[in-house]
Amino acid sequence: MITQELILNALKHVIDPDLKKDLVSLNMIDNIQINEQNVRFTLVLTTPACPLKESLKKACISAIHEYVDKNAVVEVIFSSNVTSKKNISNEQILPGVKNIIAVASGKGGVGKSTVAANLAIALSKLGSKVGLVDADIYGPSIPVMFGLEDTQPTVEEINGKPFMIPIEKFGIKILSIGFFVNPDQALIWRGPMAAGALKQLFTDAKWGELDYLVIDLPPGTGDIHLTLVQTLPVTGVAIVSTPQKVALADARKGVSMFKQETIQVPVLGLIENMSYFTPQELPDNKYYIFGKDGCKKLAEELNVPLLGQIPLVQSIRESGDAGTPIVLDNNSIISKSFLELAQKTAQQIAIRNASKEPTKKLETNN
Repeated sequence: MITQELILNALKHVIDPDLKKDLVSLNMIDNIQINEQNVRFTLVLTTPACPLKESLKKACISAIHEYVDKNAVVEVIFSSNVTSKKNISNEQILPGVKNIIAVASGKGGVGKSTVAANLAIALSKLGSKVGLVDADIYGPSIPVMFGLEDTQPTVEEINGKPFMIPIEKFGIKILSIGFFVNPDQALIWRGPMAAGALKQLFTDAKWGELDYLVIDLPPGTGDIHLTLVQTLPVTGVAIVSTPQKVALADARKGVSMFKQETIQVPVLGLIENMSYFTPQELPDNKYYIFGKDGCKKLAEELNVPLLGQIPLVQSIRESGDAGTPIVLDNNSIISKSFLELAQKTAQQIAIRNASKEPTKKLETNN
């Protein structure tokens, strides 16, 4: 006779390869139903973007067949509960946001904003609740990429205080400093003014409940980056670079900054953009115009994950200019690359939340 106890004992033999613990200890097994030889239960994943869900499902079925009944008919239902390590006991800013992902680059021109936009949509397509903040104060480009150049968020009064309501498009919530400035006017802001504007995108906005808030940072290392870690408990940062040697040198500096003892924001990994060029008419051809595997080698050297390698294709520029990020095109070869990037990023966040203490906001001495 099959019992719930037998099922749980069998599933204790299934180890999550990322978290290094069995599924029962991780509370990933729920709602076990047994009807003679028919077994049904829910596997609660740490993210709907989990790249291991099919392998975990197979391992669960094999364990029940081995330790309980080889003739059992097993049905595994997937659900998810995105993990978080935010210390929300006294957290006033973004209380409903589980994870904050900063997307940074050591230098401009490496496609950071394109990666941030497509990563946010990819996480949403895989089932997560996602927001996107364009914190590139001096060169906001998210409004163009989403076809929102002439759009402004509405304002709602809550307990006597006005809050911006993020604009929703393509399944994600969006705020950008570009919504509030003339696109033809250069932004010449001193540090304190820029920092104040950035803070308002978080403190004076109604973000609601999100699994991931993706933040597109300005290139380089400077005041805005410090403001971010002083304002928010950032879950982790992803560094974007091309394989080119000059870009990798700046990516190294970016990793170093976030790893500094006074900052200590976990580096989720490196993202290699423009890994190779592929002509649309010859999708199997790869031309390594910026070098080959530069980020892969740097990731190995710095002992951080390589989150993805995104090819350069003409359609990524065309889609960005048209206000429809390329990941929305299910037939595009590059869409698959961004979905894989989203899975790997979510995977690294789950590992980070299981193995590291909550990120603390950087304390300042006023």
